[in-house]
Formats: sequence, C-alpha cells, structure tokens
Amino acid sequence: MTNSKLTDAPKLTAPKLTARNVDVFYGPKKAINNVSIEIDNGLVTAFIGPSGCGKSTFLRSLNRMNDTIADARVTGEILLDGEDIYAASMDPVALRARVGMVFQKPNPFPKSIYENIAYGPRIHGLAPSKADMDGIIESSLTKAGLWDEVKDRLNEPGTALSGGQQQRLCIARAIAVSPEVILMDEPCSALDPIATARIEELIDELKDTYAIVIVTHSMQQAARVSQRTAFFHLGNLVEYGDTSQIFTTPREEKTKDYITGRYG
Repeated sequence: MTNSKLTDAPKLTAPKLTARNVDVFYGPKKAINNVSIEIDNGLVTAFIGPSGCGKSTFLRSLNRMNDTIADARVTGEILLDGEDIYAASMDPVALRARVGMVFQKPNPFPKSIYENIAYGPRIHGLAPSKADMDGIIESSLTKAGLWDEVKDRLNEPGTALSGGQQQRLCIARAIAVSPEVILMDEPCSALDPIATARIEELIDELKDTYAIVIVTHSMQQAARVSQRTAFFHLGNLVEYGDTSQIFTTPREEKTKDYITGRYG
C-alpha cells in the first residue's frame, strides 16, 4: 500500500483567504483576469511573475488597498475566514488591521520607534494602559527581531534606523495590531543582501503565527521562503501549487519558460 501524496490528502483546515473569480480594473483597463486562489494559515505563499503581470495589484485587492485608487474596481469574491471583505458591512480600516501590509520601501512614520509601533494599537483601542502599550511594543519588536537592537533607543526617530531595521520596524508595526494575515509587496527589493537574509529568516519565523503572502521579483527568494507559489502572467494566474513542484516540474509551458529564464 502506497502513501497518498500530500497534495492529494484532504485539508484539515479551511483556507484563511479565498479568492473566487476576481477581476481588477483600473478604469476600462482590466489588470487581473478571473483569479481564484486559496491562501492557507501557517504557510508562506509567494506571487511571482514578470514586471507588470498583476501580482502586486492582486495582492492589494486582498486588503482593499485598491480602494485608495480612484478608478480601481474589484469584482468577484474575496473571503477572509468565510467573510466577504468587499461587503458593505466590512470596515476597511478594521480589515487592514486583520490583513496587514508591508511595502516595497521601508516607510516608518516620522515619529519615534515607540510611537511607530504604538500608532495602530492606539487607534484600534488595543492598549487600555501604558503598561499594556509597553507590552505590545516589546512583543512586536521582539517578534520582528528588533527589540535587542533598539530597546535602549525607543524615543529615537524610526527614520534614523538602517534600511533593514526600518523594514523590520514596519513589520513590527504591522504585527502590533494582532493581524491574521501579513501581505508583503517586494519587502526586500530596497535592501542589501545581509538585511534581505534577516527579513527572510524573520518571514520563516512568523509563518507559524500568520498567513503570509509575499510578492517577489526574485525566483530565488520565492524558492527560499515560500511553501506555495503562484505564477502570474499578463493579469492571469497561470499556475499555483507547492513551491517545489512549481520550480521543478511546472505543469504549464509558460511557467516553465519563466522559471528557466526564457522571458522575465
């Protein structure tokens, strides 16, 4: 009797995020075409593909960041724990606390390190007392691997940190409001190799606590940090599967051509 493949085994938990038949438009231009995908807890999911293929656009649809663009429109269905995130009853601010985001370039607020982390918990009413807030600050910076480096300089500006430290500060800021999902849009593209390695280690540490989705232009990074990979091309989701399968035995010819460097 042979063991069934892991991919054939029934899933024990429901997906954290489910997208069904999602289209994204910028005015009359269709940027994302009929994408359906499931994002699971405890895993890193990487979105790869050539520049302009729609991976960042689709990522932003997962926490309604596209709402901030005047002519953007999303159709289809995106569910967070079965709840429609585009329903009229869904508060986008509350949604973005549950589905946090880390951007391409580190963007700390022009405030102290302490206040960068305190901002979210304060506006969401998560810290009734100073002691509660202090605990959130320490916990968030510890999870982001930054506490030991900054614990004696919490009143210094976040902008005074190095690029890699600033990006970890931004991750700590996202963690501080107890999100369920963390979206990362090319979080290492502005960092040097040493800082990139630290962020990748951090992603690996965080995946047990959060569902993580990362957009990356680096196939090597996707192979290192993710367990699932989705390949986008011209607004279409071409292939989605276990990272090892996508990189070694892709089913689609377009995926194979991209992985082997025939276009990019």
